[in-house]
Amino acid sequence: MTERYDCHYCKESLFGKKYVLREENPYCVKCYESLYSNTCEECKKPIGCNTRDLSYKDRHWHEDCFKCFQCKRPLVDKPFSTKDEQLLCTECYSNEYSSKCHDCKKTIMPGSRKMEHKGNSWHETCFTCKRCQQPIGTKSFIPKDNQNFCVPCYEKQFAMQCVHCKKPITTGGVTYRDQPWHKDCFLCTSCKQQLSGQRFTSRDDFAYCLNCFCNLYAKKCASCTTPISGLGGSKYISFEERQWHNDCFNCKKCSVSLVGRGFLTERDDILCPECGKDI
Repeated sequence: MTERYDCHYCKESLFGKKYVLREENPYCVKCYESLYSNTCEECKKPIGCNTRDLSYKDRHWHEDCFKCFQCKRPLVDKPFSTKDEQLLCTECYSNEYSSKCHDCKKTIMPGSRKMEHKGNSWHETCFTCKRCQQPIGTKSFIPKDNQNFCVPCYEKQFAMQCVHCKKPITTGGVTYRDQPWHKDCFLCTSCKQQLSGQRFTSRDDFAYCLNCFCNLYAKKCASCTTPISGLGGSKYISFEERQWHNDCFNCKKCSVSLVGRGFLTERDDILCPECGKDI
């Protein structure tokens, strides 16, 4: 007598019928599909034993239901992307969500190299110098009027030339007597210290820092012998070809300030009227 071979769930005979083994237990197709088949994400119907089950991140589809959400083209064995849990072919995803090239306005495909600057994107081959049309790549560039220039082309076309060294000024710079200078070229005529960012003056069209100008050209105080710059509104007293700082214009004997007061002289000294009455 032949031994019975029944469905593990409904106990009906499997003799002459298709069946499926699960954990070494046989099931008729009907029971297996009702108990274990996955539900298709698209049509919500069970994915039967005779149908290919396509899965992605614990989600399942019939082979015929595995399509692009936008264009409905089959995605079986093709690259795809997802957005908000929707399946999209590479072309639809790129058209909908990928960056557009600022130059040619075409889509920059996922995985291709792109260049970015201030919120705009370019194909690598579209990111070129406006003047020489050569790709900029990772080299330095300078934007001007919504166009990009490699540094050599920008210098040739736009940059001012330093009046001292005759080379282009690409960043910063100083204007003196309506002429452009590099900061590193705008120096004190005497000590060669940079004048950018500090007070300076000039003599015979040559620029000097205040220290050098005072040491070279300023009058000396008759009292303390240090230079009187006269710059920045500082006041001084002048008398018979001699000069004094305001703070130094004092009586030689009692040291009282003589600014705005009468005074007497005794050889190189100045005296207040009180101290000079015995002269």
